[in-house]
Amino acid sequence: MDKLTSVIWVCAMNREFWLERWAHGEIGFHQADINSYLQRYWSALEVPAGASVLVPLCGKSRDMAWLIAQGYTVLGVEISRQAAEQFFSDNGVQASHEPCPPFIRYYASGIDLLVGDIFDLEADTARSVEAVYDRASLVALPSTMRVSYAEHLADLLRPGTRVLLIAFEYDQNQMQGPPFAVLEAEMHDLYADTFEVEVLGAADVLDNYPRFRERGLSWLTERVYRLTRRR
Repeated sequence: MDKLTSVIWVCAMNREFWLERWAHGEIGFHQADINSYLQRYWSALEVPAGASVLVPLCGKSRDMAWLIAQGYTVLGVEISRQAAEQFFSDNGVQASHEPCPPFIRYYASGIDLLVGDIFDLEADTARSVEAVYDRASLVALPSTMRVSYAEHLADLLRPGTRVLLIAFEYDQNQMQGPPFAVLEAEMHDLYADTFEVEVLGAADVLDNYPRFRERGLSWLTERVYRLTRRR
């Protein structure tokens, strides 16, 4: 199996994995509360008022509602149509939808949510994006896909665009993802050629995730990054 065929196969398997998780309601990754790092560090991106924010692999995250409430517009991309519909129903929002090949587009005031594969998103569609919020994208992808994801993100974004990215670090011999461990060294390997990579903060958070302790973890760190697309 050559490298391209391998990546395509892994992408297909990853798609089916997440669709099954949504179909069976196995969404422990969904946070009921607004992410504390988003609230603490978003201002460090210095995103202009009213800007468009890309949220890849967005699920039904309430963080999107928070961004809209701050006056931004959101472009979400999510593989599960069920997740998209739940986002709007959970937030009491009446959304319209239409075919937008290769996506299905759900939209309402302040948000466009594209149901489909993030790798199908093209630069023309993302041309208005001025910032990215990634809490659960990179860490949801196996190592074979993370390089392609980082390259794709770089291709989508204009110089100067900033990304707030949250990653998990742990001993992956103790637990298999997702969420996968992405250590700081790998972050630089993935992004340093095309982005400036800065650490904004880090915290020991194992006590916040008892289900991960039950899966065998003895330590867990969340690290928050600011990425800036190089000019």
